[in-house]
Amino acid sequence: MTDEAQGSASLPRRPRVSAVMPCLNEARTLPICIEKAQRCMRELGIDGEVVVADNGSTDGSAALAGALGARVVHEPWRGYGAALRAGIAAARGEIIVMADCDDSYDWGEIGRFVEKIDEGYDLVIGNRFRGGIEKGAMPLLHRYLGNPVLSFISRVVFRAPIGDFHCGMRAFGRQAYERMNLTTTGMEFATEMVASSAHNGLRIAEIPIRLHQDKRGRPPHLRSFRDGWRHLRFIVTYAPDHLYLWPGSTALVLGLLLEGLLATGPITIAGMYLGIHFLVLGAALVLLGVNVLLMGALAKTAVAARFPGYRSTLLEYLERRFKLEHWLVFGALLSACGLAVDMTILLQWLHRHGGSMEETVHPALVATNAIVVGANIVFGAFLLRLTLPQGESAIAPVASPSRVATDGRRQRRTAPP
Repeated sequence: MTDEAQGSASLPRRPRVSAVMPCLNEARTLPICIEKAQRCMRELGIDGEVVVADNGSTDGSAALAGALGARVVHEPWRGYGAALRAGIAAARGEIIVMADCDDSYDWGEIGRFVEKIDEGYDLVIGNRFRGGIEKGAMPLLHRYLGNPVLSFISRVVFRAPIGDFHCGMRAFGRQAYERMNLTTTGMEFATEMVASSAHNGLRIAEIPIRLHQDKRGRPPHLRSFRDGWRHLRFIVTYAPDHLYLWPGSTALVLGLLLEGLLATGPITIAGMYLGIHFLVLGAALVLLGVNVLLMGALAKTAVAARFPGYRSTLLEYLERRFKLEHWLVFGALLSACGLAVDMTILLQWLHRHGGSMEETVHPALVATNAIVVGANIVFGAFLLRLTLPQGESAIAPVASPSRVATDGRRQRRTAPP
C-alpha cells in the first residue's frame, strides 16, 4: 500500500448525517436528545454523528455529551447562532440536522428531514403549527402573536411561503449551508437562514412536526422582546423595498403633488385653505423621498453583495441602463432651473429696492428645493456608481427557481426580486 493510500485509510470515514445540538447548561435533557438521535440513526442505518456545540455550560453538559459518544465543540461567544455556526463548522456530515437539546423537538424524526433532503431540497424546516403544539410547550404570547406576526412579515418580505419561520428543527445540505453564508450570532440566526435561502434561490421544504414541552425544569434562554426585536431588526434591514423604496416613493409623489398645487401661491380646496405650511411640507417630502430612494438603491446593492443569488429588477435595470453622465446632467439642470428662478426673484427684489415680495415666497421655496434636490441627485449618482458592479454583473442568475413544499406538495416559487 502506498503512503498516499495509507494516509487516506487512516482518515475517519465521513458520516452522512450530523446531528448538531446547541447547548448551554442542558445536563438534564442533553443525554435524552443524544440517545434519541443516536438510536434513530442506528435504526435507520444512517452513518451519523452527534455534535454538541457547548456555549459555556457550567453544569457538566459537555462532559456528559462526551461520555455518550458525542463530539463536543466549545464556542465561548454566547448566542444561539454563534453556537450553531461553531457546531455546523465542526460537523463532518453531508447533511446537517439541527435542533435544541431540551427535548422539545423529537430527535427521532431525523429520518423525515433526511428524506426531504434526499428528494433534492436544500433546506427542510419543521412547522410546529401544522404538526401540533403541546399544552405549555410555547408561551401564549409567542404562539398567538410573536411567531405568527414575525412569520407573516418574513413571508411578505422574503417571499418564502414558510408557515413557521422560527422552528428550531431543520436540516440542510453542506453545500447549501455554504451558499447561505450566515453571519448572525443570536436568535435571528433562524430567520437569516430562511432569508438567505430564499434570496439565493435554494429549494425549501416544510414538514409538520410536533412541539413538546421542554423538560429542562428552568426558564428558557429565549427573551421574548429582546430576541423578537432582533428577528424584526434583521427582517427590516434586509428588506430594502419595504424599508426604503415604497416609503420613499410615497413621500416623493405626495411632495411633488403638494409642490405642483402650491408652486405659484396658496389655493383653496373645498373651503380648506392650503398655504405656505403645506408647501413646506411638500418640499420636505420631496427631499426626503429622493434621499430615501437613493438609500434604497444603495441598500439593494448591499443586499446583492451579501446574497449572491439575490435578484432585483431595479438593480438589473441600473446595471444595464445607469449612466452617470445622464444623472449628472439631470441633477445639474434641476439645480440650474431652481437657481434661475431664485436669481429672477433676486433681480426683481433689487429692482424694487428691497421692497416686500410676498407673492414670490411660494415659487422661491420650490426653486430652492429644486436646487437642493438637484445637488443631492448629482452627489448621489456618484455614490451609486461607486457601489454598482463594474463590468460583468455581480448579481448571479438563479440556476433554478426555488420551490417550497408543504405536506409533500411542491409549489413553484420564483426567487424574490
